Amino acid sequence: MSKPPVQPGERVTIEITGQSHSGDGIGRVDGFTLFVPQAIPGEIVEVQVVQVKKTYGKAHVKSWEKESPARVQPPCPIYDRCGGCQVQHLSYTAQLEMKREQVQDQFERIAKLSHVHIHPVKGMDNPWQYRNKAQVPVAKNKGKIVAGFYQAGTHHIIDMDQCLIQRPENDETVRMVKEIAQECGLSIYNEKTHQGLLRHIIVRTGVKTNEQMVILVTNGKELPQQAKVVRALQSRLPQVKSIVHNINQQKNNVIMGRENKLLWGEPYIQDMIGKVTFSISPHSFYQVNPEQTEVLYEQVRQYAQLSGTETVIDAYCGIGTIALYLAEHAGYVYGIESVPQAIEDAKKNASLNGVEHVHFEAGLAEEVMPQWQQQGITPEVVVVDPPRKGCAPELLDAIVEMNPDRLVYVSCNPSTLARDSRYLQEKGWLIQEVQPVDMFPQTSHVECVAWFKAPCRK
Repeated sequence: MSKPPVQPGERVTIEITGQSHSGDGIGRVDGFTLFVPQAIPGEIVEVQVVQVKKTYGKAHVKSWEKESPARVQPPCPIYDRCGGCQVQHLSYTAQLEMKREQVQDQFERIAKLSHVHIHPVKGMDNPWQYRNKAQVPVAKNKGKIVAGFYQAGTHHIIDMDQCLIQRPENDETVRMVKEIAQECGLSIYNEKTHQGLLRHIIVRTGVKTNEQMVILVTNGKELPQQAKVVRALQSRLPQVKSIVHNINQQKNNVIMGRENKLLWGEPYIQDMIGKVTFSISPHSFYQVNPEQTEVLYEQVRQYAQLSGTETVIDAYCGIGTIALYLAEHAGYVYGIESVPQAIEDAKKNASLNGVEHVHFEAGLAEEVMPQWQQQGITPEVVVVDPPRKGCAPELLDAIVEMNPDRLVYVSCNPSTLARDSRYLQEKGWLIQEVQPVDMFPQTSHVECVAWFKAPCRK
């Protein structure tokens, strides 16, 4: 194999001709691809090569010879160091177009489907201060507790007091917890030595209810100065309704352990999506952008084409958010989730809202759905909202076998959505259209809702 035309440390001038799905600009030197963070298609930049692999390299911009009209000045003072946002340097209009192109590219490349109608991305009027959940690692620097986000590509924590995509009340609570931890002399976890106590600070906010949960993640079963910590949080943060001690003694990068101790207050907080109230516990999956969650779920409802009589199956129901949002418009809703605790939360949420025409069951959807089919359950609509890895083929086969009229697929990863769309296409299912929704402004991520129709019945 020939030697790459550039080496680490070398400076070259290139034109940025494309953009990766992580938001990096793409340029080439003699056909060799360079990924360049914070560069935009159409720009001509002088870059310094920092990494070279067999087929690609990475470079950083040293100067601009030509700037894109889509470039804006990032308002965040630590944007160039923090790895939380990737595309603050793009105007919001350009961010939305980038995300639409990302979805279209995945469908053309992976699914080999160039005819799919992909709508413009539904964005936000104010694409800032939207996150209802903060989870920040902590460290100690020169005797001071710091908390923030990891610098891109490292485990070095960039201290911050304000994150422009976090809700301000989350920032204020994180600042207060840092202050209290310092006053109480809590030791801070060191991931290299696995010594020290406090690992992460997590804050969850119910935007509609103004209720907050504080979770202290520690490398130990006991919290020194527990009473003092709790009193300080109570007195300084009146909106806090729940204080939880989470124990994580594992030597890994997983943020939360399995064991929770309620230190004070309720074991959950509440929030609302549309008319539906949800109880949120420490481990509950709950979308982090409440404003856009309503946009997303309303799109699901539209694609489901509910008239009030349909049977619906939600195959990744979590704590019941989509299932209960659709219940008002459906005849009966079934929810499946592999995490038993989430199913218990879903049942509580159904009871909380007085919704009786739902049934939630713990298990793998690809195993539960055939059982339901044998019992004579015949849904008109199936909804899936899988993790980033997409749906297992066994689940898609179970859906095909069940043969509902419509499938609504919610995806946080366009590449696995495209892969699964191709699989369904081979089974005779027809994708009608895709509606991307910007759940994570200032980042490269995009959520999609895809609408499929069953093969024509003979």
